[in-house]
Amino acid sequence: MSDNQFDYLVLGGGSGGIASARRAAERGAKVALFEEQRLGGTCVNVGCVPKKVMFNTAMVAETLHDATQYGFTVGETKFDWAVVKEKRDAYIKRLNGIYARNLDKSGITFVQGRASFVGPNEVEAGGQRYTGKHVLIATGGRPWIPSFDGSDLAIDSDGFFDLETQPKKVAVIGAGYIAVELSGIFRTLGSEVSLFIRRDRVLRAFDDVIADTITSQLVETGVDLCRNSNVAKAERAGDGSITIHTREGKTYSGYDVLLSAVGRLPNTEIGLEAAGVKLDQRKHIEVDKYQNTSAPNTYALGDVCGRVLLTPVAIAAGRKLAERLFGNQPDAYLDYTGVPSVIFSHPPSASCGLSTKEAEEQYGAENIKLYQSRFTNMYNSMTDRKPPTVMKLICAGKDEKVVGLHMVGKDVDEILQGFGVAMKMGATKADFDSCVAIHPTAAEELVTMR
Repeated sequence: MSDNQFDYLVLGGGSGGIASARRAAERGAKVALFEEQRLGGTCVNVGCVPKKVMFNTAMVAETLHDATQYGFTVGETKFDWAVVKEKRDAYIKRLNGIYARNLDKSGITFVQGRASFVGPNEVEAGGQRYTGKHVLIATGGRPWIPSFDGSDLAIDSDGFFDLETQPKKVAVIGAGYIAVELSGIFRTLGSEVSLFIRRDRVLRAFDDVIADTITSQLVETGVDLCRNSNVAKAERAGDGSITIHTREGKTYSGYDVLLSAVGRLPNTEIGLEAAGVKLDQRKHIEVDKYQNTSAPNTYALGDVCGRVLLTPVAIAAGRKLAERLFGNQPDAYLDYTGVPSVIFSHPPSASCGLSTKEAEEQYGAENIKLYQSRFTNMYNSMTDRKPPTVMKLICAGKDEKVVGLHMVGKDVDEILQGFGVAMKMGATKADFDSCVAIHPTAAEELVTMR
């Protein structure tokens, strides 16, 4: 095999691509991985990892506020956004280095540059051509800013991590989890925030208990929730601030930053026509359950496919694919059902399985039973802040199999993982009830609901 001939070409150095490449190398494959930007992809560089750092920063602000309620004398505090940014960026740079060293340890050829198809199983990068018996497309996605007059004044979610100082007043466009998370971080750290949403509530893709609770909590925490608002124009005022006009005829002014978080686009501009890879109507790559594309020996996974856009999903799919191709597991594939997920809202939200609407559609409303509890977390019994904790189980059939679990509240992001395992094993309400509660905790509510 010549220097530029490989068993496996991996286009994209994000979490999914790297996971698949390393697993394939472990199984003896000769692997080349291509990435034009920093290793780690969206999650490590401009996604979940730096976002969680900022969420943790906001949680520290909440704790400082609560400390006096627990008898502590807290002196004057001052938050310096630039200090956190510097430390956060250094942390991400260390992670980039770890990824590079891991590729080297795995014996993977790393090509820094953009790879594009020039034919089936053949790509070009940096003026050289590479061929592979198998090719994986894991090029991820990027933020999208809608077109409106003055949209060039807006930053996207990537731009959030470029901010050198904390803006005093921010306008955010979007109703999905990214818009909600960034709005919550800004507001908790003291910025004034206006959130522009097209309808009457956020997180409409999630169960009603999450959508309704987080919508009300945004208002409760002081976010100016601009419902049924479509941004038509943004312009720079004489003082340098940004003024926003909506299609509904309203004007909002005085913003230091306008951030758009309305969606993402797949990175598919890599010569897919030359490889014979087909896209769906939304420009995502079409794949079957084995991650096969329309082209022989060519595969795709992660955000570029537009299904369950979560880092652990891409990692799991990538490893399953590598085992199928190189690990003597010809039937290996990832089951995309029952994937747990978390929104780092304030308070956090967690979800696994079907929403009420989805469960009724799948099983019939007459075969669904709901269990729900709403209470104040014991932590907040001592504080003037009283954010709600809400837990909901959706059960189907006579055996009451738990097909949906949805929560909002302190620490639910940590609670969900274990219950996700139980649901993956097919747990019923009776199984939940058979587990003795841990008291006093919020999680015990899930095994004591009636």
